[in-house]
This record gives sequence, structure tokens and C-alpha cells, in this order.
Amino acid sequence: MMPEFRLTLAQMAPIVGNLAANAAAALRAQGVADAQKANMVMLPEMFLTGYQTQDLVLKPAFLADVARHLAALAVDAANGVPMLIGAPILEDGNLFNAYFLLKDGQVQVVTRKHYLPNEDVFDEKRLFTAGPLTGPFDAGALRIGAPICEDAWHRDVVETMAESGAELLIVPNGSPYRRNKNDLRINLMVGQVVSHDLPLVYLNMLGGQDDQVFDGASFVLNPGGHLAVQLPAFDEAIVPVDFRQTEQGWRAQTGLREILPDEWEQDYRAMVVGLGDYMSKCGFSKAVLGLSGGVDSALVATIAADALGPGNVRCVMMPSEYTSAQSLEDAACVANALGCRLDEVPIAAPRAAIGDALAPLFEGLQADLTEENIQSRLRGLLLMALSNKFGEMLLTTGNKSEVAVGYATIYGDMAGGYNPLKDLYKTRVFETCRWRNANHRPWMKAPAGTVIPPRVIEKPPSAELRADQKDSDSLPPYDVLDAILEGLIDRDLSVAEIVALGHDHATVKRVERLIYLSEYKRFQSAPGTRLTKRAFWLDRRYPMVNQWRDPS
Repeated sequence: MMPEFRLTLAQMAPIVGNLAANAAAALRAQGVADAQKANMVMLPEMFLTGYQTQDLVLKPAFLADVARHLAALAVDAANGVPMLIGAPILEDGNLFNAYFLLKDGQVQVVTRKHYLPNEDVFDEKRLFTAGPLTGPFDAGALRIGAPICEDAWHRDVVETMAESGAELLIVPNGSPYRRNKNDLRINLMVGQVVSHDLPLVYLNMLGGQDDQVFDGASFVLNPGGHLAVQLPAFDEAIVPVDFRQTEQGWRAQTGLREILPDEWEQDYRAMVVGLGDYMSKCGFSKAVLGLSGGVDSALVATIAADALGPGNVRCVMMPSEYTSAQSLEDAACVANALGCRLDEVPIAAPRAAIGDALAPLFEGLQADLTEENIQSRLRGLLLMALSNKFGEMLLTTGNKSEVAVGYATIYGDMAGGYNPLKDLYKTRVFETCRWRNANHRPWMKAPAGTVIPPRVIEKPPSAELRADQKDSDSLPPYDVLDAILEGLIDRDLSVAEIVALGHDHATVKRVERLIYLSEYKRFQSAPGTRLTKRAFWLDRRYPMVNQWRDPS
């Protein structure tokens, strides 16, 4: 019989800062691995603390508590299979992102992350010290190299491990979701297994943390880049993977091979998970939102119902004299199709009271955007009152197109605790609604079928803050606007480059101006699910005061 090695992969979701719960989850995974007769159980990067910890990891009391929990976990895990788990470690004044082998009641091996990502949502050079290049460790039947997340992207780290005798590479990750990112992960790891002729395990964590969602989608590759195992996206999986020594070296045996969803389903699932985990980890189980009869609020209501269950979502229609009968009907249709509560709170009386209060100061002045914003801010006030009174988190509903150009009222429709659509352009909002109407999955808690009426998707968008208002009165058509926004924001193109793609110069300059003028609004906006590499917050950080404009 050729030697064999069984490694249980624990694709699980930690909670940042809840050390006891994360340790308990690790022990649960170890128990499953014991039942599977595994030789070792593997958990993701920084699992004991959760990820990302940001500056929490710099707090001395937190680090001391992490050290206590790690030592206790080693003791508690002593009678089970050896455990691999990520956590920070402070050594001689240097803080490392580390990966530990716990065995026989103590920490047996420590691997320290060498390459510290400092782009997109990552600031690891600010937090950690780069660890040394290291070789593999002895796992009994074979020798294992453990490049931590970013380390696996770099040839020198993997090469050092391979040349030092590694027979298997394991890569613990905290890799947040963005659209089509799994292709990047696979391609990078295929390059390493082809170069070094070693099997590789890529284990990613799960769950939402602030604006980021960790999607799992872990996998195992054999030399040549052949996929042996594919774990699901977004779902917990504690799965054994068998390795067998052959004349060519160790090879993973073919196991579970899930088919990953397409980008539309993954985006939607990320928004559902992001909202659900943000709320539950912040102690909320119920949500409230303004349901206007428009497409954005309809999609947010649907995401909330899928994440929390329809019975935990309150929709509120707040009509004014500018609210059309169709909008009232459409809001009711959405709420009824989802099975959510719908309340109606007209704003005419409070708006009249505010008008009376301001009348002496506004005397002789024409009505303008000020009066429109009063309507929006009244709605925000009423929704926040409901949120406070009933303990329901207020969800805001602005899409990325609106957030980008400031087409939202600060302290009005921007009020709220979370925005599922913050990184979803308007044109993708329409398509996502169509996708949800046509698709239903077991993880969705709202009903199947057409929950967003087609006419909600197809009617011209309007804030309904004045008579016969349309979004197109203030903005370019959304297909044009989104193409310009993707160029300026997602691709960092110059004005001249976007004009060369066929767009009007004056329109591009106008959009550029609106983007820069709206930085202060985004600084005060609610967090929202990250779907792209240029989400607003950590991915894209611009000054609020900025007088530069592209001269082209």
C-alpha cells in the first residue's frame, strides 16, 4: 500500500473579535475531522480572530486575549487530530500574520506571512511585520509548505518551500469576494502547481464582514493544474481530501467538485450574505426600508427578504402629492409578492409644518432643490424613528450610479445602517431584478417567481420629488452614465480615453465633476456590499476637498 494522508478542509465563517466562538467553531471542525478519520484539519487565515481585524489587531489587550485563546485552544484540541489555524502573534515587538500547527496540547509550528498586501481593501503593511521565507513542516506522512494567502502569489515563497522538501502546498486564505475573482485565484494557483509540480490546497473563509464578503469557493489542484476538488461558494463545507503517494509524488484524489454559480448569482448571493451577516453580527434581526415603487427599493426589499425572511422586513411607503398612483400600486405589489409588511405614512402634513416654520425665512424666494430635499429628509426622519422605536435596522437603497454622482440626499434617502446596492450600477440593478424574478435558490428565504413586477423594472426612474420628474432630467441615460462611471472609477481612465470610446466630452466632464463633488457624501454614507475592485470605501480613497480636474 502506498502512503496516504487525509486532510479535512474547514471552509467556515469566523466572527471578528469573537475569539471564544471562533475557537469553538475550530473545535467543531476538528470533531468532524476526527469522525472522518482525517490526519489533520485545516482552517483559514486569521480564523481565530476573524478577518479583517483592521486596527483592532494593534490593541495590546486584544493581542493578549488572542494569545490566551490560542494556548487554550491548543490544550482543548489535544485529543483530536492536529489542527492548522490562523491568528496574529506578537514576538519581540513584531506583529505577524501567522499560521499555527496545534498538536499534543501546544503550538508545534508557526509560519509567518511574508508578503503583506497593501492594495484594494488591504493595509497589512500598516499592521504586520513581514515574516521570513521558510521551509515546510513535518506532518508525519509528508512535508507541508504553508504559504499564507498573498505568499502563494509569489514565486520565491513557494520556491523556497518546494526546494526545502515540501510535498504538498496548503494556502490558508482570507480572500474577499469580487466579481469573477475565482478565475484570478485559479489562474495564479495553476501557475504555481505547474511550476513546482506539487499538489496545492486553496482554503478560503466564509461570511460577511463590514463591506466585504468572503465567498469560500476553496479548491484543490494537482500538478499540471488539474482540478481535484472544488468546494461550494458561500456555503460552509467541512470536507476530507485524500492524498496518495505515487511514483510521481503526492496526488490529491478526485473528490467533491461543485459547479460555481455565474457572476449574476454570485453578486446576488454576496449582497444577501453581506446584509444578513452585517445585521446578525451587529445584533439586528429585523430591517425597515422606504419602498417607493421604484426599482432600487424593490431590489433592496427582495435582498432583505431573502436574507432575513419576509416576516422580518418592514416596508414603508411615504407618499407626497408627487407620488403617482402607479408607484403606490407597485410598492404594494412588491411587498405582497415578497410577503413583507407594508405601512403607509404620508408626508404631506409634516411637510406643511416645516414649510410653515421656514416660510418667514424663505419669503420671496422661489422653490428649488431645497424643497425637494426636505421631502427626502422627512422620509429619512420617519424611517429612523421607526428604526429606533422597533429596533429595526434602516436599509438605504442608493445604487452605485447614484452614490457616484451624489444623486441622493444626505441625511435623507442616504440615512441608514447598510446599503446592499452600494457597489451595483443602475444598469446592473435592472438585470439583477430580472435575474431574481427568473431564479430561486434554497438559500433564498423569500418566495420564488416574479417578486418585482416587470413594469417596476421598465418604467422611467424618478425620485418623484416634483411634478413629472425623471432621473434623465438631471443625469445622462443610465447606460451612458454607467459606461462613463466604469471608465472613470473602475478603470481609472482619463477623460480623453473615455471620449475616444465614443462619449461626449462635455458629458464626461460633467460626470467627472459630480463624482469629485460627492466625496463628502460618500464619506458619510452607509457601508454596503463590495462587488468589484473599485467599491467605495477601502478600494477607492479620495480626498473630500479636491480641486484637481482632468485637463484632457
